[in-house]
Amino acid sequence: MADDGALRIIHCFRSPIGGIFRHVRDLAEFHTKAGHDVGIICDSLTGGSFEDALFDEIRPYLSLGLVRMPISRSVDLRDIGAFRKSYHEIKGLQPDVLHGHGAKGGAIARLIGSALRVNRYRVARLYSPHGGSLHYTSRTAAGLAILTAERLLERRGDALTFVCDYERDAYIARVGTPRVRAERIYNGIHDRDFEIVYPREDAVDFLYIGMLRDLKGPDVFIEAFAQTERRVGRPLSALIIGDGPDRAKYEQRVVESGLGRRIGLLPAMKAQEAFALARTVVVPSRAEALPYIVLEAIAAGRPVIASRVGGIPEVLGRDSPALTEPGDAASLAAVMTQAMNDPVWLRKAMPEPVAFRKTFSARTMSEALLALYRDILVSQSGKTRPFGAPGTRQP
Repeated sequence: MADDGALRIIHCFRSPIGGIFRHVRDLAEFHTKAGHDVGIICDSLTGGSFEDALFDEIRPYLSLGLVRMPISRSVDLRDIGAFRKSYHEIKGLQPDVLHGHGAKGGAIARLIGSALRVNRYRVARLYSPHGGSLHYTSRTAAGLAILTAERLLERRGDALTFVCDYERDAYIARVGTPRVRAERIYNGIHDRDFEIVYPREDAVDFLYIGMLRDLKGPDVFIEAFAQTERRVGRPLSALIIGDGPDRAKYEQRVVESGLGRRIGLLPAMKAQEAFALARTVVVPSRAEALPYIVLEAIAAGRPVIASRVGGIPEVLGRDSPALTEPGDAASLAAVMTQAMNDPVWLRKAMPEPVAFRKTFSARTMSEALLALYRDILVSQSGKTRPFGAPGTRQP
């Protein structure tokens, strides 16, 4: 393989939902269009019909195929089978690059990549946390175990990539200063996402869209909505769109709060379709890395109210009045109320469009990662391309 030739890139991650899945889909498209071969290894137990449709959309960009197998969320004995199957699948695909996303994906990419490197095969091993294990602290036994594992696995990789400054700083604080190469490469979105989405005439006032789990704060959204109604002094409307393990709990909470007629719940759908259904997007997360929903909403021209967590302040601005305190319904309700009383104020608080588009571009993201892949491979002089492909031995 010439250093400017086609690469064989495998992305490993657990759950094909949410931001990680979006991240990998964009990379698969851009890298395939740049002439490279891409494949995916991920869990078969999560995701539904919506995710199946997304897989169908990206299959044309997966020349190395899509492999799905059971990969549990927690660490257990089933991981042995998952790693064994992953090893055989990856070995047969002969990758130049193994890029792991999230804790389980990172473990697969680095451990299997290291096994391949034993025989002096040239393969780049990368890990992107995407939040994940960095949401834990060493103050609990589970958190200490997870963060210790992160430290032990670090040397099994060639590089860490972080999607925002916050994620890099959190890694240093929780795991330690990286002992391998570390790069911050912002999440980016596709050019087609930079199209204004206008709200329908019957659009609701507020939209929550994302996974239905406590970490993302749907409960905070429901309580803040109720407080906003009381502050504004009239009935409002909202939608909760998404799927997840706690959906039934939130449905019950909406009913018990007496909001069943004013907060609707819909299954997962594409973000741009959802944006047309509401005037303001609310992201009430308790923890994040750099959520795609914030980028997508701003690119679509929808005003955003969001928690001051993760990399969100890097997008909206660290002093943005649209930021609220995580887990604090009263703080969120105060900004939601101001947005209802003065919608122009919130729109003016959004980032400057030209600078935003330049910083958070999927093309910029994919090109930066491709350059990193190549740089790592070039540094591995004396090794061969996986399994001795003809004409690829380094001098």
